[in-house]
Formats: sequence, C-alpha cells, structure tokens
Amino acid sequence: MGKLLCPSMMCANFKSLENEVAALDAANVDIYHIDIMDGKFVPNFGMGLQDLELIRKQTGKMVDVHLMIDSPGDYIDLFSAKGADIIYFHPEADKHPARTIDRIRAHGVKAGIALNPGTSLAAVDPLLSLVDYVLVMTVNPGSAGQKYLPYVDEKIQALHALKRQKGLPFTIVVDGAISEEKIEELSEYGVEGFVLGSSTLFGKPESYKSIISRLKSGA
Repeated sequence: MGKLLCPSMMCANFKSLENEVAALDAANVDIYHIDIMDGKFVPNFGMGLQDLELIRKQTGKMVDVHLMIDSPGDYIDLFSAKGADIIYFHPEADKHPARTIDRIRAHGVKAGIALNPGTSLAAVDPLLSLVDYVLVMTVNPGSAGQKYLPYVDEKIQALHALKRQKGLPFTIVVDGAISEEKIEELSEYGVEGFVLGSSTLFGKPESYKSIISRLKSGA
C-alpha cells in the first residue's frame, strides 16, 4: 500500500469549500478527514454535519470523521447515515468501546480508534484486533497549529511492532503537525496514513496537485 494522504478539512478555506474539494479531488488525495468536536471532550468546536454532507456530495473518495466528543457511541447511527466511510472515536470517551466498534461495523463503516498523546497502548490493547484503523495523535487534540510531540514516536514504533507480532490488519494513521520530513520518517515506522494540515498542504503557495504528487512519489 502506498501512502494514504488525508487532508484535514478543518484547515481548508471555508469561504469556498466546494472549490477546495474539487481541487483536492483533482490532486488525487485519498481520504477526507473531518474533525468533529463538542467543546467538552476537547475545548474547541470543529466541523459540523453540514460540512460532512457537503463534502460527501462533492466527492466519491473516502471520507472519515474523527469524533472528539463524549459518548461517541450515541452518534454512530447519525454519522453513518451521513455517509462516513471511517469513524474514529476515543475509547476513553466511551463507556463501552467494543460495543461502539461493533455498531460502526454493523453499518458497513470502517472502525477506528484515536489515541491521544497521553493514551497508552496497554489501555487499548484489547481493542486492536477489532478495528480497521488506529489514528495516533501527535499533538494534543482540539486545535490546529500545535508543534509535533516527538515522544509519540516511541508509541508509534511500539504500535507497529505489536501489529506485526500479533498479525493484526489495522492501518496506522498519524494526525498533528505532520511535515513532509515527518511523513518520510514515520513511513519507516510502519505508518501508512497521514492527516495533512497547515504544516504540509494548506496555505502554501504551491498547488495541492503539486504537493500531493510529490508526497506520493516520495521525491
């Protein structure tokens, strides 16, 4: 599998979201990443259902939602119905995470768990055989523009080792201050998916197509 490049739509230009999606589609991105926040689990608010609906209508590519909310299991039916292909949630925000994973999969949606920088692998080990994706946060979630937390590298390496040791099929994705240099470095650690924000993709003078082409080629 090549690199999965996933634009973080929270960083896109909201004055022209339709044009943003068209340009990103033309650039051949892989998965649209939509952050949903409730102001409780994290202090800020993110994108909303209308944003998800608009992006879903504009593209045939995969769309994921990252639920940074309390009691995410209560909202699986809603986000599945709105067309999410992957749903990530934080296990510590859910009383019954295994049941929530089952609920996601019952809708034919891929299930993912998201790990905060302070969440240990031991805390989620029982869930790793149940999920399709593991989203490792490399910044503390809830706001853009933070610096990469280098101590998370050790967890990423340990997660990949655990995946190989147990023969588990989940895909490792990273999210937070992901630069071009980090993409190359983390690819060596077994990371396959990269959420791209202002560190790499948005707000640059270069076109989306040029950036994505270079990242996919590894040049």
